[in-house]
Amino acid sequence: MKTAKTKPPLLKYYFLTFASLSSLILFFFFSTQRRHSLTSFLTTTAATTHSSSASEVDLKIRPGYTSYDAYIQRQLNKTLNPKLRKIWMTRDWDRKIHVFSNFFRELQLQNLLSNSSKSLCIGARVGQEVEALKRVGVSDSVGIDLVPSPPLVLKGDFHNQPFDNEMFDFEFSNVFDHALYPRKFVGEIERTLKPDGVCVLHLALSTRADKYSANDLYSVKPLIHL
Repeated sequence: MKTAKTKPPLLKYYFLTFASLSSLILFFFFSTQRRHSLTSFLTTTAATTHSSSASEVDLKIRPGYTSYDAYIQRQLNKTLNPKLRKIWMTRDWDRKIHVFSNFFRELQLQNLLSNSSKSLCIGARVGQEVEALKRVGVSDSVGIDLVPSPPLVLKGDFHNQPFDNEMFDFEFSNVFDHALYPRKFVGEIERTLKPDGVCVLHLALSTRADKYSANDLYSVKPLIHL
């Protein structure tokens, strides 16, 4: 494992293989005494980036939203879709919990997550990742989503988390592509993360995500900038 350091803010890069969720990039950032150092974990199976254009347009916000309410309603159209919710609660339930559990165990082995970590899953839908955290021993875990799914998921907008400052040791999300305002998305994580806390984002790069996504990301550069 190689580590490269720059002048403050500290910037570190680690590379590892994560086979459970291919075509994803894992982006980690840490909060340290109110200064935030960034750490990106890149999978060797990640989708290839457009190297020629990465420096030109790395993060595109999708147009077409006439208001924030219109954006929220579009997100709700997916979250409240009865067919999708049935799939999430049945066919996908055990499969996703298994994948998330294996991943969280790897984080525990790397001392990035412990059983005592107060944890938040952002955009958790029906709560598979929250349930996975609890099953690996991280009992103080909760999720937020526009549509609550008690007892695992509370109602909350990730652009304005319903929590006080510095509440969580660990935050996880795989819905960065649904953020209409990426700066607010990241800023709320930084606000609610404790000093020395860890955040993990699963990111799809160089591929257009589903029709409900609000942005398309082509490299980790914009997140490092944020």
